Amino acid sequence: MKKISMLFAVAASLALACTPQKDTSAPAQQDQPAAAQPAAAVGSLTGAGATFPYPIYAKWAEAYRKDSGVGMNYQSIGSGGGIKQIKAGTVDFGASDRPLAPEDLKASGLVQFPAIMGGVIPVVNLAGVAPGTLKLTGANLADIYLGKIKTWDDPALKATNPDLELPSARITTVQRSDGSGTTFLFTDYLSKVSPEWKEKVGAETAVSWPGGGVGGKGNEGVASYVKQFPNSIGYVEYAYALQNDMNYAQLQNADGQFVKPELESFQAAAANADWAAAENFYLVLTQQPGVQSWPITGASFILMHQKPKKPEQAAAALRFFDWAFRNGDQMAKDLHYIPMPAPVVTLIEESWKQIQGPDGKPVWTPPAR
Repeated sequence: MKKISMLFAVAASLALACTPQKDTSAPAQQDQPAAAQPAAAVGSLTGAGATFPYPIYAKWAEAYRKDSGVGMNYQSIGSGGGIKQIKAGTVDFGASDRPLAPEDLKASGLVQFPAIMGGVIPVVNLAGVAPGTLKLTGANLADIYLGKIKTWDDPALKATNPDLELPSARITTVQRSDGSGTTFLFTDYLSKVSPEWKEKVGAETAVSWPGGGVGGKGNEGVASYVKQFPNSIGYVEYAYALQNDMNYAQLQNADGQFVKPELESFQAAAANADWAAAENFYLVLTQQPGVQSWPITGASFILMHQKPKKPEQAAAALRFFDWAFRNGDQMAKDLHYIPMPAPVVTLIEESWKQIQGPDGKPVWTPPAR
């Protein structure tokens, strides 16, 4: 992977657009976006949930506020928190990296749509091991978190990395302490590559970690602990690894190839996504086929009420995401996310007809293009 230098600066003005989380905001966008649809009397939006997409939501929010005058207060509290808040009706939208099943959406009166795609990667703190040179199979990674592989010089790791001098040091595992869609993607992947993991642990937003380890809140918490503890391993969204200049591992994918985490490998995995056939956009992108595919790729989803109590706020939230889909692709790429393809955006905006006011009419209508 190319050496990438990134700077995430939190300006005072960003507080009007998005709640900052440990310097995870992004530099101001230099492009001049197209004018946003007028937002009527709505002056601000509220959202909460996944930390996975926080950097791009912060960047979109700042640019949108400058363009429309509408701010967005997004709380990066984890997917579990976002689901709880949207169900309670305390925010205009929730965000989760774990899609809700169609029956769960129906039971809660919610709809969902994907907003952005990206990758989750293993990060390590290993002195003397250059970034991107450590290789891990799915079985290696599962056995580390199962507590079966306890030291870096374990024969299984040496067999995967015959050319590396791995230290005779105990591995410290780091994982999310909060309910997290990032954890769901990570554990969903482990469930697909390790029958033992699937049987003993499974794929959830929060699990009982059999190998013990250290828990960090949010992607930023995991990144901080991995940097703090020598000989540790954790998992974070790609932008957080770049932001913190972290060492990362290659992973063996479904085609048996070891691949590096980079935009091209995320795109290769995303290319196999059949959104048109996915009921209520219920689709998980881990362990997709393809020689270049990164195996822990996923989408982040927006959750909204089908019959919102504040239809004007719901309409304003949809205007924001419509604007982001039309004007935010380059911002997403700059932060190494994968924008939703145009045909998928068409499917998404068609689905917004489900979100209706008390008169039974859609709260959002497409602006003149």
